[in-house]
Amino acid sequence: METNTKEKWVIDLAHSEIGFKIKHLMISNVKGQFKQFEASIYTTGDDFMTAEIDCSINVSSVDTNSADRDKHLKGADFFDVEHHPQISFVSNTVENVDKDGSYALWGDLTIKGISKKIKLNVEFGGVVKDPWGNEKAGFTINGKVNRKDWGLIWNAALEKGGLLVGEDVNISCEIQLMRGA
Repeated sequence: METNTKEKWVIDLAHSEIGFKIKHLMISNVKGQFKQFEASIYTTGDDFMTAEIDCSINVSSVDTNSADRDKHLKGADFFDVEHHPQISFVSNTVENVDKDGSYALWGDLTIKGISKKIKLNVEFGGVVKDPWGNEKAGFTINGKVNRKDWGLIWNAALEKGGLLVGEDVNISCEIQLMRGA
Protein backbone atom coordinates (compact mmCIF):
# COMPACT_ATOMS: atom_id res chain seq x y z
CA MET A 1 0.00 0.00 0.00
CA GLU A 2 1.15 3.55 -0.62
CA THR A 3 2.18 5.32 2.55
CA ASN A 4 0.03 8.42 1.93
CA THR A 5 -3.19 6.51 1.18
CA LYS A 6 -5.94 6.68 3.82
CA GLU A 7 -6.81 3.14 4.85
CA LYS A 8 -10.10 2.23 6.52
CA TRP A 9 -10.17 -0.48 9.20
CA VAL A 10 -13.27 -2.01 10.76
CA ILE A 11 -13.62 -3.94 13.99
CA ASP A 12 -14.01 -7.69 13.59
CA LEU A 13 -16.73 -8.07 16.23
CA ALA A 14 -16.43 -11.86 16.33
CA HIS A 15 -12.83 -11.51 17.54
CA SER A 16 -13.02 -8.36 19.68
CA GLU A 17 -14.23 -7.43 23.14
CA ILE A 18 -14.45 -4.34 25.33
CA GLY A 19 -14.30 -5.33 28.98
CA PHE A 20 -13.86 -3.84 32.41
CA LYS A 21 -13.48 -4.87 36.02
CA ILE A 22 -14.11 -3.07 39.29
CA LYS A 23 -13.70 -3.90 42.98
CA HIS A 24 -16.78 -5.32 44.69
CA LEU A 25 -17.08 -5.41 48.50
CA MET A 26 -13.42 -4.30 48.51
CA ILE A 27 -12.34 -7.97 48.33
CA SER A 28 -12.72 -9.11 44.72
CA ASN A 29 -13.35 -7.87 41.20
CA VAL A 30 -16.53 -8.01 39.15
CA LYS A 31 -15.99 -8.21 35.40
CA GLY A 32 -18.23 -6.97 32.66
CA GLN A 33 -18.24 -6.19 28.99
CA PHE A 34 -20.08 -4.20 26.38
CA LYS A 35 -21.43 -6.49 23.68
CA GLN A 36 -22.25 -3.83 21.04
CA PHE A 37 -19.71 -1.33 19.78
CA GLU A 38 -18.35 0.05 16.54
CA ALA A 39 -15.51 2.26 15.40
CA SER A 40 -14.37 4.31 12.47
CA ILE A 41 -10.61 3.83 12.14
CA TYR A 42 -8.36 5.32 9.50
CA THR A 43 -4.59 5.12 9.08
CA THR A 44 -2.18 6.63 6.61
CA GLY A 45 -0.99 3.57 4.77
CA ASP A 46 -0.19 0.81 7.27
CA ASP A 47 1.10 3.21 9.94
CA PHE A 48 -1.02 2.83 13.08
CA MET A 49 0.85 5.78 14.60
CA THR A 50 -1.40 7.88 12.34
CA ALA A 51 -4.60 6.18 13.50
CA GLU A 52 -7.75 8.27 13.69
CA ILE A 53 -10.19 6.43 15.94
CA ASP A 54 -13.80 7.23 16.69
CA CYS A 55 -15.40 4.49 18.81
CA SER A 56 -19.00 4.26 20.00
CA ILE A 57 -20.30 1.82 22.63
CA ASN A 58 -23.96 0.95 23.12
CA VAL A 59 -24.34 1.25 26.90
CA SER A 60 -27.50 -0.92 26.88
CA SER A 61 -25.29 -3.83 25.84
CA VAL A 62 -23.50 -3.93 29.22
CA ASP A 63 -23.23 -7.51 30.54
CA THR A 64 -21.88 -8.37 33.99
CA ASN A 65 -23.45 -11.81 34.18
CA SER A 66 -26.17 -10.47 36.50
CA ALA A 67 -29.44 -9.13 35.06
CA ASP A 68 -30.20 -7.14 38.23
CA ARG A 69 -26.75 -5.52 38.27
CA ASP A 70 -26.96 -4.76 34.55
CA LYS A 71 -30.35 -3.09 35.08
CA HIS A 72 -28.88 -0.99 37.91
CA LEU A 73 -25.89 0.01 35.74
CA LYS A 74 -28.24 1.13 32.95
CA GLY A 75 -30.30 3.24 35.37
CA ALA A 76 -29.90 6.80 36.66
CA ASP A 77 -27.51 5.74 39.49
CA PHE A 78 -24.86 4.89 36.90
CA PHE A 79 -24.96 5.24 33.09
CA ASP A 80 -28.51 6.67 32.75
CA VAL A 81 -29.01 4.92 29.40
CA GLU A 82 -32.32 6.69 28.78
CA HIS A 83 -30.52 10.04 28.50
CA HIS A 84 -26.99 8.87 27.58
CA PRO A 85 -27.22 5.73 25.41
CA GLN A 86 -23.64 5.90 24.07
CA ILE A 87 -20.11 5.98 25.42
CA SER A 88 -17.60 7.38 22.96
CA PHE A 89 -13.83 7.48 22.60
CA VAL A 90 -12.11 9.72 20.06
CA SER A 91 -8.33 9.46 19.78
CA ASN A 92 -6.08 12.48 19.44
CA THR A 93 -2.51 11.23 20.00
CA VAL A 94 -0.59 7.97 19.54
CA GLU A 95 2.88 7.69 21.10
CA ASN A 96 5.37 4.91 20.38
CA VAL A 97 6.54 3.80 23.83
CA ASP A 98 9.29 1.25 23.12
CA LYS A 99 9.70 0.78 19.34
CA ASP A 100 8.59 -2.83 19.89
CA GLY A 101 4.79 -2.72 19.68
CA SER A 102 3.89 -0.76 22.82
CA TYR A 103 1.96 2.48 22.36
CA ALA A 104 0.20 5.09 24.48
CA LEU A 105 -3.14 6.07 22.98
CA TRP A 106 -4.58 9.37 24.18
CA GLY A 107 -8.13 10.44 23.53
CA ASP A 108 -11.37 11.84 24.86
CA LEU A 109 -13.69 9.41 26.66
CA THR A 110 -17.27 10.66 26.92
CA ILE A 111 -19.66 9.10 29.41
CA LYS A 112 -22.97 10.72 30.45
CA GLY A 113 -22.10 13.80 28.39
CA ILE A 114 -18.82 14.37 30.29
CA SER A 115 -15.59 14.25 28.24
CA LYS A 116 -12.21 13.61 29.83
CA LYS A 117 -8.82 12.94 28.26
CA ILE A 118 -7.53 9.45 29.09
CA LYS A 119 -4.47 7.37 28.28
CA LEU A 120 -4.75 3.76 27.15
CA ASN A 121 -1.82 1.33 26.91
CA VAL A 122 -1.76 -0.53 23.60
CA GLU A 123 0.15 -3.65 22.60
CA PHE A 124 0.24 -4.12 18.83
CA GLY A 125 0.12 -7.79 17.89
CA GLY A 126 0.89 -7.30 14.21
CA VAL A 127 -0.83 -7.55 10.84
CA VAL A 128 -1.53 -10.88 9.11
CA LYS A 129 -3.77 -12.33 6.40
CA ASP A 130 -6.36 -14.81 7.58
CA PRO A 131 -7.07 -18.02 5.59
CA TRP A 132 -9.73 -16.16 3.55
CA GLY A 133 -7.37 -13.39 2.42
CA ASN A 134 -8.57 -10.70 4.85
CA GLU A 135 -5.86 -8.48 6.28
CA LYS A 136 -6.18 -8.30 10.08
CA ALA A 137 -4.44 -6.26 12.79
CA GLY A 138 -4.54 -7.18 16.48
CA PHE A 139 -4.33 -5.04 19.61
CA THR A 140 -4.55 -5.51 23.37
CA ILE A 141 -5.67 -2.32 25.11
CA ASN A 142 -5.63 -1.60 28.84
CA GLY A 143 -6.21 1.42 31.02
CA LYS A 144 -7.63 2.66 34.31
CA VAL A 145 -10.13 5.45 34.98
CA ASN A 146 -11.92 6.74 38.05
CA ARG A 147 -15.66 6.36 37.48
CA LYS A 148 -16.42 9.46 39.61
CA ASP A 149 -14.76 11.64 36.94
CA TRP A 150 -17.80 10.90 34.75
CA GLY A 151 -20.45 11.34 37.42
CA LEU A 152 -20.79 7.62 38.18
CA ILE A 153 -20.86 8.21 41.93
CA TRP A 154 -23.43 5.80 43.38
CA ASN A 155 -22.16 3.63 46.21
CA ALA A 156 -23.15 2.03 49.50
CA ALA A 157 -21.18 1.86 52.75
CA LEU A 158 -20.31 -1.55 54.17
CA GLU A 159 -21.11 -2.45 57.77
CA LYS A 160 -17.45 -2.78 58.81
CA GLY A 161 -16.15 0.08 56.67
CA GLY A 162 -15.31 0.45 53.03
CA LEU A 163 -17.60 0.72 50.05
CA LEU A 164 -19.64 -1.72 47.99
CA VAL A 165 -18.17 -0.58 44.63
CA GLY A 166 -14.61 0.60 43.96
CA GLU A 167 -13.86 3.86 42.19
CA ASP A 168 -11.15 2.63 39.78
CA VAL A 169 -12.38 0.88 36.66
CA ASN A 170 -9.84 -1.25 34.82
CA ILE A 171 -10.42 -1.28 31.07
CA SER A 172 -9.36 -4.37 29.14
CA CYS A 173 -9.93 -4.78 25.40
CA GLU A 174 -8.93 -7.26 22.74
CA ILE A 175 -9.43 -5.69 19.34
CA GLN A 176 -9.01 -7.27 15.93
CA LEU A 177 -9.33 -4.99 12.94
CA MET A 178 -9.94 -5.88 9.31
CA ARG A 179 -8.74 -3.71 6.46
CA GLY A 180 -11.49 -2.22 4.32
CA ALA A 181 -15.25 -2.10 4.62
